[in-house]
Amino acid sequence: MSTLIDGKALSLSLKEQMRDRIVELEAKYGRKPCLAVIIVGDNPASRSYVRGKIKAAEFTGMDSRLVELPEDVSQDGLLDVIAGLNAEAAVDGILVQLPLPKHIDEDKVIDSIAIEKDVDGFHPQNVANLWLGRKCIVPCTPKGIITMIESTGVDIQGKKAVVIGRSNIVGKPVAKLLLDRNATVTIAHSRTKDLAKVAAEADILVAAVGRPKMVTADMVKPGAVVIDVGINRISVPGPDGEPVNKLVGDVDFDAASQVAGYITPVPGGVGPMTITMLMENTIECFLNRQ
Repeated sequence: MSTLIDGKALSLSLKEQMRDRIVELEAKYGRKPCLAVIIVGDNPASRSYVRGKIKAAEFTGMDSRLVELPEDVSQDGLLDVIAGLNAEAAVDGILVQLPLPKHIDEDKVIDSIAIEKDVDGFHPQNVANLWLGRKCIVPCTPKGIITMIESTGVDIQGKKAVVIGRSNIVGKPVAKLLLDRNATVTIAHSRTKDLAKVAAEADILVAAVGRPKMVTADMVKPGAVVIDVGINRISVPGPDGEPVNKLVGDVDFDAASQVAGYITPVPGGVGPMTITMLMENTIECFLNRQ
């Protein structure tokens, strides 16, 4: 049976440390780090994510600002709001909750955020700096994944790592972070030949494809570190026989946990760590601007 990597507990521990640090930063610089979060429209999932981010900011003691815009806000209207926050000295980090309505170009919005306030690490210059090995703001989910792996005490150096998924938000950047720590990295995807065989060779397996329970026990090397990034809603029979929604990951947890050395749960794994890394990035942006 594998050891659980409890993202919720690790996240809480890190946020408690941040709370003490923010007290010190306010005493030293005369103000706290400030995160501005912009949400457009009333997407329930987006609203939930934003509430979690604002709540985490409040827990750490940093300042936060929620900017709520209507679904029909024009692209220029949104860009004007971002320009205002870019110019505001008291704001250290700017996050625009995705997805945006179809009439707004997400790339233009991301590009408009000042690089020194890009707490998501999505700005093209931040992405370029990551791949060039220069100082940058590291995207939150990949940063959280590395923190979780390192929390196990497993040395990444020299390990075989397989990342299933090639998105710009998770798959590619986490592969680069693993490479930076001297792992031998394979990025696998839906067209990888004999994916099960490739995955089963991994000492570190990161599943980030968005397919419920796609990673089965036979794809896990005995003793491997398994990081499940997936958040999928599936319908299962409830206590009264009626279907209910259940959150599951990309990994068949019950089966894979019998084989892996370490494994993250869903929920309670990568999700809480992503928000905590956002808080860490806000502090980093604050310090970079001092």
